[in-house]
Amino acid sequence: MRVSINMLISCLVLSSAMVAQAGVKEIQDNMSKTLPGLQVLSVEESEIEGVYRIVASSGEVLFSNGDATYFLSGQLFSAKGGNVVNLTEQRKGAERAEKLAAIKPEDKITYPAVGVQKAAVTVFTDIDCGYCRKLHREVPRMNELGIQVSYVAYPRAGLGSESYKKIVSAWCSEDRLKAMTDAKAGKSIPELRCDNPVAEQFALGGALGVTGTPAIMLSDGTLVPGYVPADKLAKGLGIL
Repeated sequence: MRVSINMLISCLVLSSAMVAQAGVKEIQDNMSKTLPGLQVLSVEESEIEGVYRIVASSGEVLFSNGDATYFLSGQLFSAKGGNVVNLTEQRKGAERAEKLAAIKPEDKITYPAVGVQKAAVTVFTDIDCGYCRKLHREVPRMNELGIQVSYVAYPRAGLGSESYKKIVSAWCSEDRLKAMTDAKAGKSIPELRCDNPVAEQFALGGALGVTGTPAIMLSDGTLVPGYVPADKLAKGLGIL
């Protein structure tokens, strides 16, 4: 029986795919046995031959050999052409950008830019965080510089905490901008309840690597942790 070149190539491709899939399954099974609390979201070949990238639900990235008998946690860098690139952070940035873009506009508390919008940032925030309050005092200047600032919730004390109740109340207010500003100024705002995205955003923040507030996310997914003055942020964005 004659076997065409195309048939042979197809068989080889299919065989390789089956072997790769088997390897992925073995890695998932072994990681589950080794680290029972780890929830594996994906396994794929990394840029290094024979090394696999494992992404956990927590956002943690691990690298392993073909059967996960050896693994490590850390960042992967490329030094091709003499240029050092953090591939792990680059990949995380792309994932953050995609997930941030999926947040509905109505699920954010947004302070629009004055005049022409030159940039937009998303900030994971907490009502009672001192540096969040300090950053909020910079928002008018950011808006003046053409930066749109959108808040999403990250109550550090957790769901059900006083900070959680405050940010839910701000989100449920008829005038969210005023309620947020008043709350961050330490003023008492009416305690309100409604359907809200606070719990979902809190979980999203954890998945995106937020560990503290404020956490500023640029449109390309870059994470800028902590307080940054308006003019310094604008310089970093290439506006000033």
